Order: sequence, then structure tokens, then C-alpha cells
Amino acid sequence: MPSKDLESYIVDIPDYPEPGVIFKDITPLIASGQGLKDAVDQIADHFKDAGITKVMGAEARGFLIGAPVAYSLGAGFVPARKPGKLPRAVYTESYSLEYGTDELQIHQDALTKEDKVLIVDDLVATGGTAIATAKLAEHAGAQVMGFSFILELTYLDPLPTIAKEYPQEVYTLIQVK
Repeated sequence: MPSKDLESYIVDIPDYPEPGVIFKDITPLIASGQGLKDAVDQIADHFKDAGITKVMGAEARGFLIGAPVAYSLGAGFVPARKPGKLPRAVYTESYSLEYGTDELQIHQDALTKEDKVLIVDDLVATGGTAIATAKLAEHAGAQVMGFSFILELTYLDPLPTIAKEYPQEVYTLIQVK
């Protein structure tokens, strides 16, 4: 069961990175040994029987949660990077954010058709980053098994957007209204 105690670690930063955006800062959570452990353990425990072979996280905060979740599950970690950061052949996917557009890339050999992938990130706002990350997994032939986030911005209603493309479970620890 997700812990409401984790919410106490999140700090709101108004008007960042643009006016009108309220940035949800998870750095106090990851700076706390117990907070980070609780968040990672809850996500990993939830997906422990899903057969996950790889965890994918989007740059950069998705790395901070995704890599320890992968470790806990005994799975590999695949970073979804911003353009120009990966040295070999890549798959690229464009997506919309709540305040603009961006692209993510993975190495073309990062996943195989045998991989069962969990998409992990710190936050889901509009669902664009999650969908782009899942599409990258599919470009490589992998199977998306689910999604997990520390924060869900429910007022932006991201789950129906994700569900239109991916019926897999979306597990979040904190719903922000």
C-alpha cells in the first residue's frame, strides 16, 4: 500500500521551469535514506511477480528511481536519454510535456523481444514522457508490462491518456490533486 508519509518529502517550487508550472521537487525524498528506500521498495514489491527483465527510466529523474528499482527486481536498467547523449545507433521518440515538447532515445540494442519492461519515473503529468518511453521499448520489440511513478498529477488527468495507448497497469505512490 502506498505510503502517505512519502508526500511529506515533496517540495513545491512555483513558476519553475516556466511561469504557471508548479515543479514537484523529489530531491528531499531521494536525499532521505528511508524515503528513497520506502519509495523503491514499494514499487519493486508491487511488480516483483511481473517477470520484469528491464526497467526503463527517462532522463534524468527517472534514472534516480528506475535504477534502484531495477536493482531491487534483479533486472537491467535502460536509460531513455535526451538527444545526442548516446554513442551508438538509437531509436528516437518525440513527445509533448505539460510545458513544451522534447525527444527521448535509447540504444537500438538496449532491449530485445524477450524483454519485459517496467517504465519508471518520478512523476507523471500529461503522460507524454511515459508513452514516449513505452514506444521506445516497443521499437526494440520489448513488451511493456506496466508503469510506475512516485507522483501522479491527477489534475492533469494523465491515466486516461496513457490508457488510450497502453492498457497496462499504472501504479503511483502519491496522487497530487
